[in-house]
Amino acid sequence: MQTVFVYGTLRAGEVNDISEAAARNQIAAPNLLGTATVRGHLFDFGSYPGLVVDEAGVDVIGDVYEIDDELVAVLDEIEAVYPGVEDRFLAREVMVKVDGSVVNCRFYPVAPNAVKGLPEIRSGDWVEHRSSR
Repeated sequence: MQTVFVYGTLRAGEVNDISEAAARNQIAAPNLLGTATVRGHLFDFGSYPGLVVDEAGVDVIGDVYEIDDELVAVLDEIEAVYPGVEDRFLAREVMVKVDGSVVNCRFYPVAPNAVKGLPEIRSGDWVEHRSSR
């Protein structure tokens, strides 16, 4: 089992809903541990967001799930993360606080050079932003 922090289209009800991705691949359903934040800047790519981590940024809202190890390959495919290739999305680890516990999570920030000229989502919440535009 691993933990993952999701802040965009992998969130519940979004186009790449993590629970639906697991079900499509006959992988055990992820277990929602709670909501957390990561400091950074959230950018609007149109149909999805991208997070650039920055301690001087805003609190970017996301959900933390405990997932089956098999689901990591599915998430990597959704985020177009491949071994040895550093493109738009990156696979990284981040420490977040969930219900008073600190959890080390996999997550998918974007490369800083990928956001040039894109609008920033100042609220730090992709779901709220997407539904309000």
